[in-house]
Amino acid sequence: MTWTILVLVVGVLLYLFGGMMLSKGDGKNPSAGKIVAKKCISVIAIILISGSMCRLYMPYYLTTVNPAIVQEMVNGMQAQQQAEKNKQIRKYVRSEGDKMMRDAPVLGNRDAKKTIYVWTDFSCPFCRRVHGEIERVLADRDDTRVVIKNFSIHGPLSDAPAKAVIAANLQDPEKAGELTNMLMTRDFYTQDDLKDQATLADKVEANVLKMAAEAGLDTEKLKADMNGDVVAREMRNVRDLAQRFEITGTPFLIIGEQAFPGAIPAAQIETALDEAE
Repeated sequence: MTWTILVLVVGVLLYLFGGMMLSKGDGKNPSAGKIVAKKCISVIAIILISGSMCRLYMPYYLTTVNPAIVQEMVNGMQAQQQAEKNKQIRKYVRSEGDKMMRDAPVLGNRDAKKTIYVWTDFSCPFCRRVHGEIERVLADRDDTRVVIKNFSIHGPLSDAPAKAVIAANLQDPEKAGELTNMLMTRDFYTQDDLKDQATLADKVEANVLKMAAEAGLDTEKLKADMNGDVVAREMRNVRDLAQRFEITGTPFLIIGEQAFPGAIPAAQIETALDEAE
């Protein structure tokens, strides 16, 4: 701003007194060169004044007169960035899709042609909301599968549920799906559990294992598998992909060619599936 004001002052002074910089010569009959020089100085002065005024007025215009244009510029930039991000995600999913779902629980028809990848956390209320929307979609179509990427981001509230569902998938994929639905629709910790952070992880795990038993899973085997290599590999794969795709929160969905950060309604999921190859 300071430099802009200085340039404006220089421009005004040049416009008013720039002619004095030239030698007087014959005042009654100035030479053609002097006339051209004076006009050039005036043009330069006008350019400096105009440019400075534009720079000074522009912030006022953008913030006061027409602030919506700033939002339009931001939206356009974000859309461009998201399009580039989608391009990179699409390229990776096409080449590494099998690896992405190798150890992951899958809802719906595992052999379906269309795939939804969802980064989710069982303790996230928005994830629970989008899970309900996904269930509505699966109820209406059999051409879709949902690959659950359990993104453990809330520490003891997230670790045991995420590991349990991955481990359950080793025993029985259908029961893993049933456990997923239980954990997404029922509470697996209480407000009293939150009061003692030292025992919270153990209490959450105990509650999760009770649900697993209710789903018909072998809880002893489940507990052993939760600490096994396959679960560790899948949890690492989830984190690595989250870093690659710049996923910083849940839920995050990849549907065909598009990525959707945040909870989206069933109708939007359906539209994305219809647009997918």
